[in-house]
Amino acid sequence: MSNKRDHYDNEFDVLLVGAGIMSATLGAMLQALEPGWSQIIYERLDGPAEESSYPFNNAGTGHSALCELNYTPEKNGRVDVSKAMSINEKFQLSRQFWANRVENGVLTDPRAFINQVPHVSFAQGEDQIDYLKRRYDALAPNHMFPNMQFTDDSDAFSKMLPLMGEGRDFDAEPVAISWTDAGTDINYGALTKQFLDSAKENGTSIRYGHEVTNIKREGNFWKVSVKNLRTGDKKVTRARFVFVGAGGYALDLLRKAGVPELRGYAGFPISGMWLRTTNQELVQQHQAKVYGKAKVGAPPMSVPHLDLRVVDGEQSLLFGPYGGWSPKFMKEGTYLDLFKSIRPDNIPSYLGVAATNFNLVTYLVEEVFRDFDGKMDVLREYYPMADPKDWTEVVAGQRVQVIKPTAAPRFGSLEFGTALVNDQNGTIAGILGASPGASITPAAMIELLERCFGERMIEWAPLLNDMFPTYGKSLKRDKRAYEEQWRWTQKTLQLDEDHHLDDVIGAHD
Repeated sequence: MSNKRDHYDNEFDVLLVGAGIMSATLGAMLQALEPGWSQIIYERLDGPAEESSYPFNNAGTGHSALCELNYTPEKNGRVDVSKAMSINEKFQLSRQFWANRVENGVLTDPRAFINQVPHVSFAQGEDQIDYLKRRYDALAPNHMFPNMQFTDDSDAFSKMLPLMGEGRDFDAEPVAISWTDAGTDINYGALTKQFLDSAKENGTSIRYGHEVTNIKREGNFWKVSVKNLRTGDKKVTRARFVFVGAGGYALDLLRKAGVPELRGYAGFPISGMWLRTTNQELVQQHQAKVYGKAKVGAPPMSVPHLDLRVVDGEQSLLFGPYGGWSPKFMKEGTYLDLFKSIRPDNIPSYLGVAATNFNLVTYLVEEVFRDFDGKMDVLREYYPMADPKDWTEVVAGQRVQVIKPTAAPRFGSLEFGTALVNDQNGTIAGILGASPGASITPAAMIELLERCFGERMIEWAPLLNDMFPTYGKSLKRDKRAYEEQWRWTQKTLQLDEDHHLDDVIGAHD
């Protein structure tokens, strides 16, 4: 890589596809590690963070497994918390990176993108309550789940969640909750914009309205074909390293680049809808994020939850997401996306998933045909007194779940997590999949650095340890390290201040 800034206009050290949280995070890391490297970002839409990172295209949850029940599955009669521990550790790296960038002036206003909001797990019926109690017993003693509490008392439930308690028949169906006040709501769009504002000030070229149409190897460079969607003009940009953070389009672009590791990979698009209210009388009665149990066959992105959101200084509530289906790979994509992704090598993967995921297909069909009244019926399982006049439908984001090739007889395995893919030379990489996605982006980018820039990791170690004080440590085992970084990030991200939400959007009860 070069250490000069006087590059040709069409030649860069680092080329980032997509102006969302993934590219913004990696760009910020590389700018801190190698300020002399030139960077360019191409984004097909007209501004930053308008797809998956747009605030209402995702749940805005700082996913740290405090309340998400799909991260603590029940296996052989016991609650498995290993995934919850792993995700929690990764989210702490996110907090550390954001805090470090605040201290270095890259992120200028933490209150614009992160707010402390209680995270609550919700159980209905005896079986779910039994599971939730055992989950609580497994997590509460660990220091990474601070001050977690549990109750199955109806009065305590109604005091904690007055909106959900109103009109509820506790005798007909018992309920329980576990919670911690240490959760967060995150505006990934605002976070992305702060990163990109700083990047532009430090020399990064950002081209909006430009679509990457092809990526091909040319010697020590990648030749990236780009189309200006405003003028129709086409150009070629060369880069030494390419990162594809293009959401649902990442799979196709990486395949065009000839990354052999993707042979047999396919994608399955899933869309969604929210119900949203801005009625402040309701909002003030639900100052929390409440996650419940997913229906059989539902993907993790469709786990039902009733959430407080804080976006651009305004509080609202979201409920959902309601699963849906569209052949588009992006919210702003085309109806041909799925069909164009089918190749001879991934047909077995598609067929294998179709044959082994009947529950998912059934769930999606039911969701597609669910009308507004049907959506309100589901909402009333959480908020019994919900009035249709207070709620409107909002289109959520589009996600492409990864289908990995497997051996017969399955041929393909549908994956619901976040996957990093790179070529063996470490000159091109991309992010595929969905949840927990944006919440653990810094951890994913550390893995990318290790895979793609391994020879530089020793040289970069002091800077990485500054950005990530617990890098290489096990927070689930090292209580002291966890508590030290927690106090630091709470203070730096302004999460330890009393009435934090009051300061952002005005006083409330």
